[in-house]
Amino acid sequence: MDDQARYERAKQRVKALKDFYRHLAVYVLVNALLLVINLVTTPFYLWFYWPLLGWGIAVLLHAASFFGGGRFFGKDWEERKIKEILEKDRPE
Repeated sequence: MDDQARYERAKQRVKALKDFYRHLAVYVLVNALLLVINLVTTPFYLWFYWPLLGWGIAVLLHAASFFGGGRFFGKDWEERKIKEILEKDRPE
């Protein structure tokens, strides 16, 4: 792999990390706002945790895809699946 390809790959990885941190920051800010709205409007009924849980699952999946080292639908997974499909579709 030449230096230019390594640079482009590193650049993509940094962008993906930046996207994850942005996702996490928006998640925290929006859910903090929802908590405040919930406590001000209906303090006797707590509903803020439903979007917190639902969106939290998405944030966890995003983290797993980035920090999982490509094990979860990364390039290595794609290559393995392509080879697996090619093997199954091989004419006999």
